[in-house]
Amino acid sequence: SPRTAALWNKIRLNQALFTRIDALYQKRESLGLSPEQTRVLERHHTKFRREGAGLDPEKKKRLAAIVERLAALGTAFSQNVLADEQSYTLALESEADLAGLPDFVGDAARAAAEERGMNGKHVITLSRSSLEPFLHFSSRRDLREKAFRAWLARGDGGGKTDNKTIIAETMALRAERARLLGYPTFAHYRLDDAMAKTPEAVRELLEKVWKPARAAALADRDALQGLIAEEGGNFKLAPWDWRYYAEKLRKVRCDFEESEVKPYLPLDKVIEAAFYGAQRLFGLTFHSADVPVWHPDVRAWEVRGADGAHVGLFYGDYYARPSKQGGAWMGTMRDQEKLAGNVRPIVLNVMNFNKGDPTLLSFEDARTLFHEMGHGLHGLLSNVTYPTVSCTSVLTDWVELPSQLYEHWFEQPEVLRKFARHHKTGEPIPEPLIKKLMAAKNFDRGCQTLEYISSALVDLDLHLQASADGFDVNAFERATLERIGMPEEIVMRHRPPHFTHVFSGGYYASAYY
Repeated sequence: SPRTAALWNKIRLNQALFTRIDALYQKRESLGLSPEQTRVLERHHTKFRREGAGLDPEKKKRLAAIVERLAALGTAFSQNVLADEQSYTLALESEADLAGLPDFVGDAARAAAEERGMNGKHVITLSRSSLEPFLHFSSRRDLREKAFRAWLARGDGGGKTDNKTIIAETMALRAERARLLGYPTFAHYRLDDAMAKTPEAVRELLEKVWKPARAAALADRDALQGLIAEEGGNFKLAPWDWRYYAEKLRKVRCDFEESEVKPYLPLDKVIEAAFYGAQRLFGLTFHSADVPVWHPDVRAWEVRGADGAHVGLFYGDYYARPSKQGGAWMGTMRDQEKLAGNVRPIVLNVMNFNKGDPTLLSFEDARTLFHEMGHGLHGLLSNVTYPTVSCTSVLTDWVELPSQLYEHWFEQPEVLRKFARHHKTGEPIPEPLIKKLMAAKNFDRGCQTLEYISSALVDLDLHLQASADGFDVNAFERATLERIGMPEEIVMRHRPPHFTHVFSGGYYASAYY
């Protein structure tokens, strides 16, 4: 990353090159450009200006040093989080430790142990697809707390993988970068090149959603505490209890349990469903491709259009493994363009599902697969001349639109009836279960929305700091959550010490919303 940053510095801070771009930009109205060419020129001019092309030599030199240092810090941050995730396992040593876990959770825990050379044992890892089912179903409150606290502590352990000093330096450098470019804070700099434009617009959006979500979450909290009392529990609801009792409350309110639907969502059928949606909506078909892959579990498909013509290559890397960064994302190895001929895209989707025999997904896992497929389609369906505007090269607060639209196709009854089939019998998901699933799909959204929006608000507030000298990120986190009224029974989806969206690079910094 630092080497790449240094290369872009040489390009974007090249005065002769910027002079040529600026000359074209100033007379763009008279050049007879197509709409795409106009957009490409505008984006180049904006990027050069925002990277410091208009600064004097001394400021350019300082800005280049900042950019390269930020690249190094972002890489270190990401590696620290990955190291903490790789190093932790919660061993389930006895049948008592497996209490409450459905077979599919136990099978995944056994497979995770085998992958780590611990044959015959069961382990819970800090992969979200391992941890969350454990929190949902384990009746061992002590073990839920252990795993949850380890999840919260990633990047915050005080040792060589601690990220707090990296955060402080990153924020100081980002604030200095913004000042050099004429902005009061990094948030103002970052959002100036987004649809939202200002921190005030982002805050207004987030707070508009925060208030009703908080009211819903508080009502659910009281209901969960009531369940604990009914069971004779003499303790206050804690964050590691929420998912466990929410699963019970969903059964009471919606007559629905996650374990009912999971047998009908084997990974292969959900992939088929995602391809089916792409075929119905866009005429795309996916054909197994014999091409090199970076791991034996990775799959590849050639994508063809309705006319049979080659559209691109699509890779799916679906399983968690110890060496792999957590989360889910889409990326490209090659973007579509026409400058060098008819260059077709190479697109990948990455997930971290627990590998099983077969791999069974939760409803949220399946929605995530469709979400990333939406990004993948954005890349595959790109049809431009210039790489600058190819694939997902759009403003950050637009890039999530195709994915957030496409994920809703998974829950269409037509798709569920066709592809949600029991992994053993092949029987389609029963109609009554579809109705219960649809009725329950927004259950617990108050908590989930607070987890997300609190992360977005903390991200925004962090980058509204004009200075980060002697910055204590944990104290800042606590103060911000107290100010916005975050219930103590709910935690941020991403605490700053492991908030890779924001600190492993600047793409989502100030823009996690």
